[in-house]
Amino acid sequence: MNRFELKNKRHLRRKLSVRKTIFGTAERPRLTVYRSLNNFFVQLIDDRNGKTLAAASTIDKDVKNVISDKMPKIEKSKVVGKVIAQKAKEHNIVSVVFDRNGYEYHGRVKAFADSARENGLEF
Repeated sequence: MNRFELKNKRHLRRKLSVRKTIFGTAERPRLTVYRSLNNFFVQLIDDRNGKTLAAASTIDKDVKNVISDKMPKIEKSKVVGKVIAQKAKEHNIVSVVFDRNGYEYHGRVKAFADSARENGLEF
């Protein structure tokens, strides 16, 4: 097994162990995070009905207008946190369950979470 397969296996194990205990409802949806090399994606998910209530990412049109190519990835994540908090307010959602999706709580994930909290989401 090469190091990339091992890294992917560890990430999947962390993701599944966290996901076993987290469940989103319509009143308190699951806020899940996915980060690729260049972009950052988040969703508010109602697991009871299997529906995505709101989503935001760095490739959305409303976010693209705010960010620039020269902006660091952490700053882009903060903008996404602000946008998802606004979309949650539109759906009358104040409290969420945070699913970091197996990613460590630092860097872009931490910056996103802090930004979402500053803009009104509770988790």
